Order: sequence, then structure tokens, then C-alpha cells
Amino acid sequence: MENEQIKCLIIGSGPAGYTAAIYTARAGLNPVVYEGIEPGGQLTTTTEVENFPGYPEGVTGTALMEDLKKQAVRFGADVRFGVITQIDFSSRPFRATADGTRSIEAESVIIATGASAKYLGLPSEQKFRGMGVSACATCDGFFYRKKDVAVVGGGDTACEEATYLASLCNKVYLIIRKDHMRASQAMQDRVMNTPNIEILFGHVTEEVLGDEQGVTGLLLKNTKGETRTIDVSGLFLAIGHHPNTEIFKGQLELDAEGYIKTLPGTSKTNIEGVFAAGDVQDPHYRQAITAAGSGCVAALDCERYLHSR
Repeated sequence: MENEQIKCLIIGSGPAGYTAAIYTARAGLNPVVYEGIEPGGQLTTTTEVENFPGYPEGVTGTALMEDLKKQAVRFGADVRFGVITQIDFSSRPFRATADGTRSIEAESVIIATGASAKYLGLPSEQKFRGMGVSACATCDGFFYRKKDVAVVGGGDTACEEATYLASLCNKVYLIIRKDHMRASQAMQDRVMNTPNIEILFGHVTEEVLGDEQGVTGLLLKNTKGETRTIDVSGLFLAIGHHPNTEIFKGQLELDAEGYIKTLPGTSKTNIEGVFAAGDVQDPHYRQAITAAGSGCVAALDCERYLHSR
């Protein structure tokens, strides 16, 4: 197996990984970036991004990630298509395996593997991803102003998404599989007191309906087996996210949901020389701009660590 020795290994791309690459490359750390199975991260599944600073006319998620990647490469980052399949933090330098065939010894590691939204698992849902199916109301809600939309989920996140969308949209259906909400009482009260939110308890989404223009409706089934169709232009999934931390379990401190714990105000993990940035350590905001900011923090923390050794 080929062996390589580097100063800084960045695992994952997206706003956090690419920003960390820009900063570490400019600092002369010659970072090696492994993009993972989804180069560019979740934003590559989004059509238009209108809330990232510096793009007054908006930009597609794919184009935005390509711009960040080009900027990192310009400063000397070695960006590779591939996956880190194994890593050992028990000794220094840290030892990683890329694609099961290449051994890498790294003096420092920045983890930016992100988190994946949980989906319902419907073929029709995947068909309309980016064409009316979204997992981020803050990202995409603006495109559904004065339209009817639906939110799936019964927890605090679903309630937050529904109330946010209610401020933009004509009507919001909140589809809840059970006969009750899991959300806190305060969030339940907020939803109940929002007149243009209709709660559909005991309903599941059977199929996402649409045409070449995007989502046009949903086929729902209730607990009695009865079906109905609702006309909506957008479907927002709010049933949780899954942080991509499987290969770090047992080595890094994770919270109950699997997100990497970092020292407040920093990107530092429980292992010196290992840093985390972006959605993999942020269960709250999950925005491209906050991920990019945390990528900068991780790069600066990493640079200071390496210079102090």
C-alpha cells in the first residue's frame, strides 16, 4: 500500500472543507482534501442559493461549490476525489486510509464530513429533490412565497420550519405520522396559533406528485388506510439529520445524536490536532455561511497547532 506523509488532511468538502482548504493552503500547510462520496456536500443537491454573501443575483449550489474548490486549488490545495475509509487517532502522526488502497500519515486532521438529511425513502421523493423537495426551509423557503407547501415531521425542527414557512407561504400543511407532536410545548403552541398552518395528524406521505416543472402535490394516507391528495408546490423534510461520523466513533467524543463535540468557541475536538467544522459538529444552524465560517476557524486552529509543535 502506497504511503504518504502530509501536514494537514481535510476530510470532506462542502463550504467547511473547501474554506478550510483555502485558509490552510494560503498558510503554506499544503492540505490534502478528500472530497468524499458527495463532492461539494449537500449544496450540490440545491438548485438556487440566494443567501450566500457575495452573490447578489444568486448562484446554483453546484457553481458555488465549484468556485470554492477552484479558490482552494489556486492556493495549492490538493483536492482529490475519494473517500477516507479508515482513520486511527491513537498515535501521531495520525494514520488514514483513502479508498482502501492509499495510506496517509497526517500531522493534523480537519473533519468536514457534514450531515445528511433523513429522507422518507420514496423514489418519487428522490426524483424531485431540488425541484420542490427540500430539507432546509431557511435555504429554500424564499422560492415558495405565497404558495402552498407541506412539512413532514413532528418535532421542534418541523415546527420551526413550518412557522418560518408560514411567514412566507400562503398555506403550510404539517404532516405528522403520529396522533401527537414530539415538539416542546412552546413550539406546539406557536404552531397551533399560526392560522395558515394546518396540522394533519396520523398521516404519512405515500408519494410525491409532480411534472417536469417540479412538485405539484402529495398523496397521503391516514391511519385508517384512507388516501387523499393535497396540492402543494414544495415538500420540506424535517425528520432529522444524520452526522457523517461513523468512522470516528470510539475515537472522538460525540453527542447523543452522533455530532462531534468541539470545545466551545473553537473547532478543537477531544484529540489534540484533530479539528471539526461545518454540519458534522453543528446540529443547530446548518447553513452554508456558518459552515464556511467554521471551516475558517478550523484552519486557523490547525495552523496555530502546527506552528506550536
